Amino acid sequence: MSAIPARLDHLVLATPDLAATVADFTRRTGVRPAPGGVHVGLGTRNHLVSLGGTAYLEIIGPDPEQPEPRGPRPFAVDALAAARTVTWAIRPRDLDAAVATARARGYDPGEIRPMSRRRPDGTLLEWRLTDGDTQHPSGLVPFLIDWGATAHPTASGLPATPLRSLTATAPAPHEIRPLLAALDTELPLAEGPVGLSFTVDTVRGPVTFG
Repeated sequence: MSAIPARLDHLVLATPDLAATVADFTRRTGVRPAPGGVHVGLGTRNHLVSLGGTAYLEIIGPDPEQPEPRGPRPFAVDALAAARTVTWAIRPRDLDAAVATARARGYDPGEIRPMSRRRPDGTLLEWRLTDGDTQHPSGLVPFLIDWGATAHPTASGLPATPLRSLTATAPAPHEIRPLLAALDTELPLAEGPVGLSFTVDTVRGPVTFG
């Protein structure tokens, strides 16, 4: 099994304090994440780092310049005590077909819904992804994303820390593996508390984030 899942689009490192987590990432890796943009109405913003190829890391947290959103912020950032790798995304060739196939195999990855954010230069990025209560709550099973006609975030020349590996632990790995298979992906899984961790290459050597 590869240490890097096929069709990996991005990893999500969620945090209750975006500025502090960006500073910590910079200190540990020597690479400063680039401002990504604002999720208007959701109360969050992000910073991005290329993981090599067309994969990237999203560091997402509350946006202090936005008013309080009507609902909970994405990825439950308000419930976090510290930064944590909460989930990951894959990019199938055909999002609608991938969802239909997964459902036929017994796993519903959720409804497909539109999303958007505005880059610092004002450019509006739009994409579609799976989201909903039917997704596995552990975050170990990826959500699916389709960037459509929007340029992929890695096309903008992001700072880079190449990904060495992505691994996970779960109390019952045998329950997770069939769900990954339903999405035509895989993830190195060991028994333990629910958790995702990734390791990147840096000028300071390998650095791991949980």
